[in-house]
Amino acid sequence: MLHGIPHCCKIHVLFPLACLAALAAPAAQAQGATPERYQLFGGYSYLSNSLNGVSGHRQSLNGWDTSFAIRPWHDLRFKLAAFGYQGTNQNAAEHPYFVMGGGQYGRYFGREGAFVEALAGVGNVNKNWGANGATGDSASFSAILGGGLDTPISRRFAIRVEGDLQYAYFQQDLSASHGVVAYVPGLPNFFGRFSAGLVWRF
Repeated sequence: MLHGIPHCCKIHVLFPLACLAALAAPAAQAQGATPERYQLFGGYSYLSNSLNGVSGHRQSLNGWDTSFAIRPWHDLRFKLAAFGYQGTNQNAAEHPYFVMGGGQYGRYFGREGAFVEALAGVGNVNKNWGANGATGDSASFSAILGGGLDTPISRRFAIRVEGDLQYAYFQQDLSASHGVVAYVPGLPNFFGRFSAGLVWRF
């Protein structure tokens, strides 16, 4: 293509092209590392205690976890999550579930992804979750704070492990006298939460 062009002119032509190629390579690499637009997660979830798990009667719960996170802005995503559990403790079945929204901040370190999150929302449970089927609050404010790791297994899929500290305030009435309600003491408000599953990055 440069046949017949003087040597000095070749240098003037090739040098700018070489500079452009050197600049384009990191840009293309950075574009390839750009975070995916959306993340859809689903998997197993573990809750460290049941809602009626007072001291001496603690019982973990097993369940499911799903979430959806939108395109990031400066590595920060808006995230919607829903997760639920089921189990039995103190002769009472429990089926709590939670719906939350909040922020997920993530970074990539090589191929591995790491993130922290803070979400808040509401929790609901069957009315007779108290010991021996006693009734209690069926709704509560709830929030989680934690983070996780994504390990890719293909271009679009990764295995996610996640751990959170969860707050929920479900109360069970003990008695009522002259308009004053007494609650069952010692009910847990803080829980450990662990989830693992598959995240689709698209």
